[in-house]
Amino acid sequence: MKISAKTEYACVAMLELASRYESGGPVQVRKIAERHAVPSRFLVQIMLQLKAAGLVASTRGAAGGYRLAVPPTEITLGQVMDIVEGNKQPDVNFAVSSSPDSPAVKALVQAWQEIQKKERDMLYSITFAELLERARQFDTQMYYI
Repeated sequence: MKISAKTEYACVAMLELASRYESGGPVQVRKIAERHAVPSRFLVQIMLQLKAAGLVASTRGAAGGYRLAVPPTEITLGQVMDIVEGNKQPDVNFAVSSSPDSPAVKALVQAWQEIQKKERDMLYSITFAELLERARQFDTQMYYI
């Protein structure tokens, strides 16, 4: 599985917003960018995508920023990846170099499709609430308010 920098930045930002969900206050893009060493200009574009998809909301002004529009228990890694990458359906058509009629190739393609489905199912089963709990295990100070 390949994860783009864009997807990584989106997930980091979503985790930061999830950590502040209970307080309800907005978080400035600049603060997220500084805290996680993410390019802020790139992060602004990502946040606009997430806003257009309805996962985050924004508040204008000096005290403004972004906050989750949906509880972190209802947002999955798969959703965020699909929004950021624009992938709505998995790529089940594997390009094969050898004969597509070969029983060995057919068996391999079938196995790859099964792996891809399990991967996708797993991405859609991991919520940002769960990821937040995992992050708290790594750094007890980082995600407490």
